[in-house]
Amino acid sequence: MLRSPNAPRADGWDQVPDILKRIQAPIFPDRAFEAGKYGAVADGVNDCTDALQRAIDDCHAAGGGRVNLPAGRMATGPLRLRSNVNLVLKKGTVLAFTTDPSRFPLVLTRFEGVEVMNYSPLLYAHGEENIAITGEGTLDGGANCMDWWSWKGATECSVADRHDQANGRKRLFEMAEAGVPAANRVAGQGWYLRPSFVQPYACRNVLIEGITIVNSPFWLLHPVLCTNVTIRNVTAASLGPNNDGCDVESCRDVLLEGCTFETGDDCVVIKSGRNADGRRLHAPSENIIVRRCTMRDGHGGVTIGSEISGDARRVFVEDCEMSSPRLDRGIRLKTNAMRGGVIEDVFVRNVRVGEVAEAVLSIDFTYEEGAAGQFMPTVRGIELRDVTSRQSKYGLYLRGFASAPITDVRLTRCTFDHVSKPDVIENVKGLSMKGVRVNGKRVGA
Repeated sequence: MLRSPNAPRADGWDQVPDILKRIQAPIFPDRAFEAGKYGAVADGVNDCTDALQRAIDDCHAAGGGRVNLPAGRMATGPLRLRSNVNLVLKKGTVLAFTTDPSRFPLVLTRFEGVEVMNYSPLLYAHGEENIAITGEGTLDGGANCMDWWSWKGATECSVADRHDQANGRKRLFEMAEAGVPAANRVAGQGWYLRPSFVQPYACRNVLIEGITIVNSPFWLLHPVLCTNVTIRNVTAASLGPNNDGCDVESCRDVLLEGCTFETGDDCVVIKSGRNADGRRLHAPSENIIVRRCTMRDGHGGVTIGSEISGDARRVFVEDCEMSSPRLDRGIRLKTNAMRGGVIEDVFVRNVRVGEVAEAVLSIDFTYEEGAAGQFMPTVRGIELRDVTSRQSKYGLYLRGFASAPITDVRLTRCTFDHVSKPDVIENVKGLSMKGVRVNGKRVGA
């Protein structure tokens, strides 16, 4: 039900203090497990997988604490995090993951918003509580044009023996639409569906802090169905195909702050499942706060969609810096009539955009399948306040459907300079601009 235009409007930002009260980083017992004592050798050669996993499991069995990794480069396969364990990578520590797919067990995960039994993420947790990855060290996924990235298919990678995810991706999506249970959607070898890097799945009380992530096979940070997540002071630097920086999918009460993103796709993304799977689970992403982050290369600084069939609401973005000739958009909402879903109550303030290639604000219902579907999307209650931009093609790029217009978009005290083309405004109702300047000229009230 749409809000009455005459109804009094509370300031959406008033909700933030209560959300922040619920987002609390986990606390761990003062108990240390030294990975070196388990046989983990930081020489970059010896396989440390068993030693690291035993240290994690022993820490969990003892009631929790820290697993300390020594400085140096440690070779490892995929690892599984356990409740009450803080995996600590000190400065100078590099956890270097194998790129051999045969080393990755099949686990319940999501690929582009669809549940599947597929290769384990490099760091994975399922159904755990109080987990953390902290320190000043680096996670290196080892991905490049020869390993993992070539599975995307046609990319800037040029290799003779190119694998391609297209058939596996199509099969998975068809299974989901047909209602095949997730346990029977068994991918893995021959499907070429790349794993996410760090994925807490159905977890509570998650902290990821201080680390650097490079060379990711697919999405870098990917919390799914989680509650109470803090991601702080992380550097995400990976320019491969579909290298989203952080995909928050079907999560509640999430704080991202002080992070830097230089990624091959969207920097921060809010998702909630794709098409039939997203509607079946109907687990919205809600109460998401993104603040004091820096967005460089990527398709969008903060993006919502396109896998948004389970809805998103109460997203807050503030005090961020976004700028790069290779950053396409500042704030990006993308959906279509296959996704459906509701995106509402998105609040953006004090965001400084230096340069973006396309638009400061993009809301696009024509993404991919566009109108070719039976599930009309709803986007309403989008507010930009005190947002500035120094250079872009468009200030606004808003394309709704005639039968499902974008509603209630508000801009207050925004300044967009060196805009080269007029705004694109299609099928939008309730666009309000107060104190807005474009190329030095006042626009709206």
